Order: sequence, then C-alpha cells, then structure tokens
Amino acid sequence: MRYGFIRCMAVSPALRVADCAYNAEQIVRVMRSAAEQKVQLLCLPELCLTGYTCGDLFLQKTLCGGAEQALATLLAASRGLNLVVLAGLPVQQGGKLYNCAAVLCDGRLLGLVPKTHLPNYAEFYEKRHFSPAPESTQTVTLAGQSVPMCARLLFACRQMPAFVLGAEICEDLWAPVPPSCALALAGATVVCNLSASDETIGKAAYRRELVSGQSARLLCGYVYADAGHGESTTDMTFAGHDLIAENGALLAEAAPFGSGCAVTELDVERMVQERVRNTTFVPCPLDAPVVEFDLDPCTLTLQRSFSPTPFVPGSDEARAERCELILRIQAEGLAKRMEHTHAACAVVGISGGLDSCLALLAAVRACRVLGRDTKDIVAITMPCFGTTHRTRSNAEILCEALGVRFMEINITDTVRSHFADIGQSDTDYDVTFENCQARVRTLELMDYANKHGGFVIGTGDLSELALGWATYNGDHMSMYGVNAGIPKTLVRHIVRYVADTCGNQALHNVLLDILDTPVSPELLPAAEDGTISQQTEKLVGPYELHDFYLYYVLRCGFGPGKIYHIARAAFAGRYDDEVLLYWLKNFYRRFFAQQFKRSCLPDGPKVGSVTLSPRGDWRMPSDASCTLWLRELDELEPGKE
Repeated sequence: MRYGFIRCMAVSPALRVADCAYNAEQIVRVMRSAAEQKVQLLCLPELCLTGYTCGDLFLQKTLCGGAEQALATLLAASRGLNLVVLAGLPVQQGGKLYNCAAVLCDGRLLGLVPKTHLPNYAEFYEKRHFSPAPESTQTVTLAGQSVPMCARLLFACRQMPAFVLGAEICEDLWAPVPPSCALALAGATVVCNLSASDETIGKAAYRRELVSGQSARLLCGYVYADAGHGESTTDMTFAGHDLIAENGALLAEAAPFGSGCAVTELDVERMVQERVRNTTFVPCPLDAPVVEFDLDPCTLTLQRSFSPTPFVPGSDEARAERCELILRIQAEGLAKRMEHTHAACAVVGISGGLDSCLALLAAVRACRVLGRDTKDIVAITMPCFGTTHRTRSNAEILCEALGVRFMEINITDTVRSHFADIGQSDTDYDVTFENCQARVRTLELMDYANKHGGFVIGTGDLSELALGWATYNGDHMSMYGVNAGIPKTLVRHIVRYVADTCGNQALHNVLLDILDTPVSPELLPAAEDGTISQQTEKLVGPYELHDFYLYYVLRCGFGPGKIYHIARAAFAGRYDDEVLLYWLKNFYRRFFAQQFKRSCLPDGPKVGSVTLSPRGDWRMPSDASCTLWLRELDELEPGKE
C-alpha cells in the first residue's frame, strides 16, 4: 500500500449452479491464494455464491438460505486475511429479493450493495426474480451481522485515505448513468463491478471499451469480474472476461475463456491527484453512510508494468500515428505564424543534430500547408570551434534533400572578436566560452531574418527546457519554437518515422545518420580524430531517464520517492538504483534552478499532455526551492523501498 498502490484481483472461480457450499469452498481457496499474493482487493462475479443462471430457483427459500450460509463461510475464512472481498448473492429484505454485492473484510460484513439497473430484455429476465435497489438505506441482518444495504455505499480504508471503494453490478455499467458516476463524485477512487455478462460476438471489445472508458471518465480504478466456467449453458455461455482499468488504461485482462483471473496494482493516490488537477471533476457527497475498514500496510513489488518511455507509444502503429499527428500540429502552428506575420522566409539554424532536423522537417511541412516553395526556408549552418565534419556534412545533405536554401556563416571570427571585447580566453573552455557561441549564432539568425523579412524558428525541445539545457537568450530564444512540446525520446521516433516514410533514399540515409550522431551542442573543440567531444547525455544524464522523470513530475504530480519507486520497476536490469537516484536528484536540481528560462519562452504549439509553456500548463516561480523534494530523496537508500 506504499505510494498509493493497491493490488487488486478480479477472479471468475469455477462454480456449480445452486451448489452454494461448493461455490463457497472454491471462493475460500481463491481468497487464501489472493492473500498469499498480497492482494488487498478481491472482486468476484455477480451472484457467484449461487450462480447467476439459477432462474426460478432464486425464488426458493432454500437457495437464499444456502447463499447466506455460504456467506457465513466466507466471513469466517476472511478472518486474519489482509483483504477486502466482494462477492455476489441474492438477499431477501422487506418482502423483496435483491441482487447484491456483499463487501467483507477480516470476518466483518461491511455492507450490501444491491443492483440498481435490472436488465429485462433479450436473454435477460432479472425483473422476474429481483427488485431494483431501494432508494433509502436499509439495515439488513445477514449471516448474523446487521449492516447497511444501499446502492450508494462507500467503503473507506483507514490506513490509506485515498482508497475509497464503491460497487455496482453488471448492467449498472451499461445504463446511461451508471451508479459509479455518483460513487466517484462522492469520493470512490476504485469501483468494483460484479458481473455475469454472457459472451456473444463483439461483446468482449465493447466490454473493454466500457470498462476503460468509465475509468477514464471517473478518474478511477475499475475492477470488473465476470461469470465464467460452471454457469448453466442452457441459453448462454459465460467466458470469465475479467478486466482491471485505471484512468482509461487497461492494466490487466483475463481473455474470454482464458484463465479467469486478472491481477495488478491500482494507483489510488494518482486518482486523487488527477481529480485535484481536473476542475470539471466536482465532488458531490451522497446521502449514504461511509463504512470504514482496516488493512495492514504492506510494501508491494509491483506487478504492473511501467513503460520506460511514457511519451512513446509501444506499438508500431500507434507510434506512427502519433508521429504523424505531431508533425501536422507543428506544421499547422508554424503555417499560421508565417501567414500572420507575412514572413518572406523562415530561418532555421541547422546543426546536423536531431532537434534542428525536426524543426526543418516541420518547416517544410508548413510550406506545403501554405502552398509555398520550400526555397522560402533558409537553413543556416554556423560552424565554430566544435563543429565536426559529420554534422556539417549532414546539415548540407539534409537541406539539399528537402529542397530548402542552405547557407553557411562561419562565426569563428565573430566569436573571437566578442571574446576580445569581454576579455575571454579562447583556451578557457568555461560556460562563457560555450554561451558566447550560442548567443552569436542566435544573433546571426535574428539579424538575417530581420534583413530578409523572415523570422527564426526555434529548435529546442521539451527535455532541454526541463533541464535548462539552453543558453539564455541564445538558442533559448526564437520567434516560434516548434519543438517546445516534444521530449527528446519522442523527437528520435519522429525523425525515424520520416526516414521510414519519406520515399527519398538520400533523405532516408541522412536522417538515419543524424539519428546515429551523439546529441551535442558542439560548443567545445572536437577530439583529435575529428569526432564530437562534448556529448550532452554524459553531462546532464540519459534523456530517457529525464523524460521518464519529467512525465511523472508534471503529468502525474508524483513525489520523488514514488517516482524513484516506479523507475526501479521500469528500468530494472538497465540502470542500477544508485544511478536512478543520482539522476533523479540531478533532474530536480536543474528543473527548479532553470525555471527562469522557461518563464520567458517564445510561442510554440502544445502537442501532448505535458508542456512547460508559462502561458499554458506550467506556471512556477523562478526562485522556488527544491529543498523538500531533495530531502525526500536523501532519505532513500538505493536498493531499498
């Protein structure tokens, strides 16, 4: 339960129709196995103590009595288990029969949640046997315990306030306004659905969409347990299609007619954080009791997977779709700016590196949007002390393949003149030595654009902005920053996507060589063999780590300890714990210290959910202290939770 993770399981145990003792025996085995696996929330199917397909047997007192005895068996077995269990059974109350979810923990029956929406169409005839949930809360005595029965019950964990549980039953999710909507607005961060959804062609896909969509809409975890093997097949077949989703993402699934078990961790603290950020999620208390329960905290070795590249889709198809969309966003934004400013040309500082390459690709697309000649783009290379033959050559080949104007302005003499002005030695490779070059390059670009009625396109990306890896009023500044919303890990994939789809062999080849070139600002002299001596990732750390940290800091608002915790899971076997912790501390130090650069960024298009625009998603004082964040990391020991 540390860092807000709750291990959840949806199970479809084998059962026998109307054999309540047998069904209870099977469920007890599942409960004990789940507890051994440190599962803390177990969701079972609808009417699992009797079987969903009992038909008119539900009207037999003997069956309902058997279900109550089976519940008593579950309650006894739950004592000492660190586990909340939801099991379905019929419950008689006030002369009516209700289809209920019983919620139990450590020998205690916490409450009963009756089904609200009863299907009575096609193959379903539930109104023949059951009544919909009553409007008011009722007190029911069942298995020797008196508990509330209400569709609006919430169950809150004392040890983890972010874990608030609600329940609905099968058809409730299919209704126009599911009960889970009110439950979530009242505070439920996890919703369990006890279901008996028969299998028909196309239904599994629809079920996935319903569960995933509801978890996204309600900013919650959603655990769905489906009836499976053992139900009567007289007219229907049940497939045990179990699902667990969180905020729109399907985390675990037992495929139809598969294992009948889905297990993973839900991050309830993230759900609370998402709701804090979302101003349209307006809490609305319910007129129903909140039942509290206890769970012993435990540290979990995470079973759910975390992508080491959260900005990059995993599948080839999704990645290509995202790359294409980003290029279109960049092109449309840049085209509008060129059109609005009546720019005679667009000026790009081209280095032969990834970022300037992507900016140039976006500029070419913008020209296509406007129906303009690509010769209206002027790509300027500005060699100086650190420029290598490889990057200079790639810049020229790239421009030729794209059909843009290419020119060279050697800034070496200008930089040396500036060094003389300020008393800087050209053998002292300090930050002044580097920044002078960057600012001179920007000066040349700006003045050339002024002279020719154009404007300068910025090339810096989101990762560089997060780390402050830019020279203030140097490459930090432009008239429009087309890459400002794109992290470095995604920049690589966009360039690769263009290489794979351009249909131009020369362009394909040069893009691949640019991808293979070490990331560098080339501000320090090259090595004796002419290769790049200044490699960015050796100085600020691996960009894949910093992009990972950036995503969870900005998109999720996680604390440092939690980010380190999930980084260990995401990068297991690739980075030692000491390395992860070192660069995470480095990230926080740089992120806080460099905010002043982000406070005056040029305009640029937002392309994803994480952006650092001071006019949009990220507003932070430039003199904020990172002491609290670093203190939390200082208390961690590498290799330990």
